[in-house]
Amino acid sequence: QVQLVESGGGLVQPGGSLRLSCAASGSIFSIDAMGWYRQAPGQQRELVARITNGGSTNYPDSVKGRFTISRDNAKNTVNLQMNSLKPEDTAVYYCNAIVQAFPSAFRGSYWGQGTQVTVSS
Repeated sequence: QVQLVESGGGLVQPGGSLRLSCAASGSIFSIDAMGWYRQAPGQQRELVARITNGGSTNYPDSVKGRFTISRDNAKNTVNLQMNSLKPEDTAVYYCNAIVQAFPSAFRGSYWGQGTQVTVSS
């Protein structure tokens, strides 16, 4: 079993910053990509940022230049620094990891429980 635990959500004013963190634990041999997704009420879950185990990143245009994803492979953690936040960034943010539990195992996609980010004055 693999668990992902997120932290760092909350309420922030427009233009402010928040930092989300996610720690993976459990049966982990290796982690491929890690990422952050978000889901606003009535909307589909969407990719916010993704990083490979080699450090390559990708962002949608909606957050490019404002959000930065980083990871610590030794600690199995991934962070999301969010700057210049806008009301439209309000959503539940979910951590995702593609994990291989042991050598030769299939890779599984795991999700955290989600953390609320609210951008409002």
